Parts: sequence; structure tokens; C-alpha cells
Amino acid sequence: MPRASSRAQDLLGAHMSIAGGVDLAVERAVEVGCHALQIFCKSSNQWKARPLPAEEVERFRRGAREQGLGAVVAHSSYLINLGSPDAALWKRSIAALAEELERCEELGVPWLIVHPGAHMGAGIEAGVRRIASGLDAAFRRVPGLAAGVLLETAAGQGSAVGSRFEEIAGILAAAADPDRLGACLDTCHIFAAGYDLRTRAAWDDMLEQFDRHVGLPRLRALHVNDSLKGCGSRVDRHEAIGDGELGLWPFLFLMNEPALKGRPLLLETPKSDDGAEDRRNLRTLRALVGRTSLPRRPAAAGGGAKTAGRRAAKTAAR
Repeated sequence: MPRASSRAQDLLGAHMSIAGGVDLAVERAVEVGCHALQIFCKSSNQWKARPLPAEEVERFRRGAREQGLGAVVAHSSYLINLGSPDAALWKRSIAALAEELERCEELGVPWLIVHPGAHMGAGIEAGVRRIASGLDAAFRRVPGLAAGVLLETAAGQGSAVGSRFEEIAGILAAAADPDRLGACLDTCHIFAAGYDLRTRAAWDDMLEQFDRHVGLPRLRALHVNDSLKGCGSRVDRHEAIGDGELGLWPFLFLMNEPALKGRPLLLETPKSDDGAEDRRNLRTLRALVGRTSLPRRPAAAGGGAKTAGRRAAKTAAR
């Protein structure tokens, strides 16, 4: 029987492994209680991709439909860098992106989430132009596809482009086919980039800035991750929900934010093969729906930085 969400805003899910076949990602998602799913449509650390067998594609499509997954998205390979000034890598990235869009089309996945890229010393403005041109070139290779690209906000490590909302907006404005583009907001990344989300005022200000520069209608998915490092650290390290420097308050705001209703909320938090961490994080997030204050949680074993981070976030939100 299909599993229907009891709440319209409960498009909660997680990134799942495609080891053994993309169709197995659906089974893994269902086992831990997901209502949404993110996958890689090929190996994330290899340029080559095996063809998708027709029967595997059919099992994936049928499973997602019959199990009632309300949203499915894909994440692109980490090797792709549309901002590279190196001509060979740039062209290879364009070809790889086009191939992944074709695979999304096969699987019936509407959006491919892509790290915008790194300018490798050429500067932000040059990187923005290079990324937009790369997106244009990739779309020209696969005209007529329904699948589009979501540009993911960056943490600001190295020469990565996209750590400021203005940079995402610049790429969208420079692209020739913006209708095939949208955005994915990562809570860990924007916090590491300097957007403090830990008070109601700061959360509202972040959303206002995003809407002003990018536009909330372009926000099609969110990555829901706590951060191991502090605000403005520019370090991309995910942590379990409530156990990092963000604490629980930003996720309470997120889970009750009317402006984000209907967007898939996807965990990319550390986990083991048995899915216990995903179950815990999903329970934590669902427990925040409808609340105006934080539920009591047992202290983490050993206390330390995680407990201190939660306590600091709670104090800041008052």
C-alpha cells in the first residue's frame, strides 16, 4: 500500500545509496521512514557511468510511485566543475552534466542538484559567467528534456562560487535558459558561509535575503544538515540534527515555515549502513512540527561541544 504523508509539509527524506542498483535506494528510503528521496544517478566520484538497465529503471519508477514518495531528486557527481578556467575540465564537466540530466530523464527525476563550481583563482565574477556558460552548453546538448538543474548553496570553501545568495542570483541572471534552473538551500552550507540561522530574527532575515536576491519560487529543495563548524567558518562538515553548531532552533523554524511548505527536505547527515541515524534525525525533525519551543532531549553521551552547541543555540534564540 502507498504510504501517504499525514501532513502536506512532511516531504522529509534523505540521501540514499544506489549500491546494487538505483531501485534499491527506494527500498532503503522506505525502511527508514522517508517521504522524499535524493540519490546519485551514477557514481559520485567517477566520470564513467554504466548504462541504466531498463528493468532497473522500471523498478525505480514503480517503487517510488507505489511507496508514495512525494519527491525524488538527484545529486550530481562531485567531479563536475562548471566554474573551471581549465578548458578540458570545463568541457568534460559540461558533457558529464548533460549525461546526468539524461539519466534523470530516464528515471523520471525532475531536478538534478549541482554544486555551482569553483573559479580556481579566476575570481567570483569570472566564475559566475563561466558557470552560466557551462549550464547553457549542457542544456544545448540535451534540448527538450524535462529535467532541470538546482544550484546548491555553497559553504565558501576554497574558491567555491555560490556561498552568497547574490552569486546564485548572478548565475541565474546570466544563464540563457533560467526556466530550467532553480536553487537548493543547504542549512549547513549557508551557516558556514556566514548566514546565522539560530534566532527567529536571523532566520527571517536569511529568508528575506534569499527571496530578494534569488526568489523563493526558485527554491525547489533543501538540504537539512547541522554543521560541525561555526557560523562563517566556510567549512563544509555536516552533523546530525541538533548535535552541531546550529542546534535545534533553526530546524524548528524550518519545520514550521509556511513559506517553505511543499519543498522536499533532505538529510545528508553522517550515517551507517543500518539507517539508525536517519531514523533518529527524521524523528527529531518531525517532533518539531507545530512547536513554538524545543522538546526536551537527553544530553549527548559525554556532553562536550555538541551539548554546548545546542545550549548556546537555545540561549541565542530566546
